[in-house]
Amino acid sequence: MPVRTAGGSRADLVADTALTLLADRGMRGLTHRAVDETAGLPPGSTSNVARTRQALLELTVRRLADREARVLTLEEMPDPRGGLDSLVNGLALATHRALTSGRELTLARYELALEATRRPELRTYFDAKGGRFRDQLTALVTALGSTDPARHVLSLVAWADGLMFSCVAGSYSTEVPSLDEVRAGLRELLAGMSGPGEPGGSENPS
Repeated sequence: MPVRTAGGSRADLVADTALTLLADRGMRGLTHRAVDETAGLPPGSTSNVARTRQALLELTVRRLADREARVLTLEEMPDPRGGLDSLVNGLALATHRALTSGRELTLARYELALEATRRPELRTYFDAKGGRFRDQLTALVTALGSTDPARHVLSLVAWADGLMFSCVAGSYSTEVPSLDEVRAGLRELLAGMSGPGEPGGSENPS
């Protein structure tokens, strides 16, 4: 069943249900009728919220971005002033949750990303939503002392996406790394991006 947020709107319920269906049944299983039935809504309710399939997909992408942005609480977010430790701990926690409690969202994101390769109108929308995360990450690695933030962000995102795909849908799907293992991998990657004057850039993994 979809995640029901307290006080959530009908649009949120529709989008949450769509995410659940994507994770459980794939893109072919996402229809307006399936959303109505799975969410326990009267027939036609989803069409009233998102009349076309494109509108339903855009609504779902927007909800995915909103929910992924809340994976970490404000207290858990990396502090740009906290140096390497803060960034490693925050990103490791977010990545590990994507592999465990957020596995459904991760699967749904892969379904939407693949669909976007076939729908240029969805590709533009999908990339715009993902840009918010990249901008935040760019600011964090810049504060860490990166001399080439764009390249380092690409390396970091590729590492995290590769780990998540391998452990959620790939050949390591039965082997979920521990939080400490994710933290160690991120520290190894991020330590090489730190400027020479960055505190913590040369620290040993804890």
